[in-house]
Amino acid sequence: MDYQSILNTINDELSYRDVTGKVASYIPELAKIDPRKFGMHVYCGDRQHFSFGDSEELFSIQSISKVFSLSMAMRIMGEDLWDRVDVEPSGDPFNSLSQLEYESGVPRNPFINAGALVISDILVDQLEDPKQELLDFVRKITEDNSINFDPKIAASERSTGYRNVALVNYMKALGNIKCEVEPIVDFYFHLCSLAMSCKQLAQAFMIFANKGKILSTDEEILTPTSVKRINSLMQTCGFYDEAGEFSFEVGLPGKSGVGGGIVAIHPDQYSVAVWSPILNEKGNSELGMKALERLTSLTGLSVF
Repeated sequence: MDYQSILNTINDELSYRDVTGKVASYIPELAKIDPRKFGMHVYCGDRQHFSFGDSEELFSIQSISKVFSLSMAMRIMGEDLWDRVDVEPSGDPFNSLSQLEYESGVPRNPFINAGALVISDILVDQLEDPKQELLDFVRKITEDNSINFDPKIAASERSTGYRNVALVNYMKALGNIKCEVEPIVDFYFHLCSLAMSCKQLAQAFMIFANKGKILSTDEEILTPTSVKRINSLMQTCGFYDEAGEFSFEVGLPGKSGVGGGIVAIHPDQYSVAVWSPILNEKGNSELGMKALERLTSLTGLSVF
């Protein structure tokens, strides 16, 4: 498969001029991002790299990071984790309070905000230094010690994060939060502020394409069963309330973030990350979704 030629075709076919969405503005720092940015990186199972555009520029990965925190929590909790959070698609906005009320404080899945906040509560409760241990985990699976939080993004998240604070308080009132609110939201805002490039994301997500093992060392980070669970959740819940559309158009497990990033994997074949900050009305990268649809169409490779 000539991945570089395929990526070059995608780069030639697509442009930010062809999309009609907007850059996220509800987090002030994200509103400052250049809407013309566009990059893509493929990391293959034979350890080859292919890319175009702004693939090595750092950006705020936002909700993509929820896959990392979920992975850490699964290593700690195992199957007991699912007593605290469900595994169903939400069909509602990612920060819905009404759905949480209807379901008695148990979030529909770990990728909506309420679910990720329960995961944050678990990590704050179980880890001695959760923010540092998150960095250690991401740096390990990426094999890159330069990865860090973006303090401006974290501060911007905090300045507008009232709804997330409300979600934690509401779940605490219903008995599904153990720790105090402040350390949970502090961890969560830092989690969403992780700054990574498409290349780094593709490297990090290779463990989900490689049965839980780091490709270069064969070290097992997650069990095959955990990887199956995470990939299934990415397939059904990874794109807010547009997961069905992503499965229909692209046909890969993946996760998006309102920073404009999308990561997806094809088991045993590749991991891929794309970044374009212009979002559609559901909060997913408009150009990124088009690029991934073209990738699976041109390669003929999807999970279906």
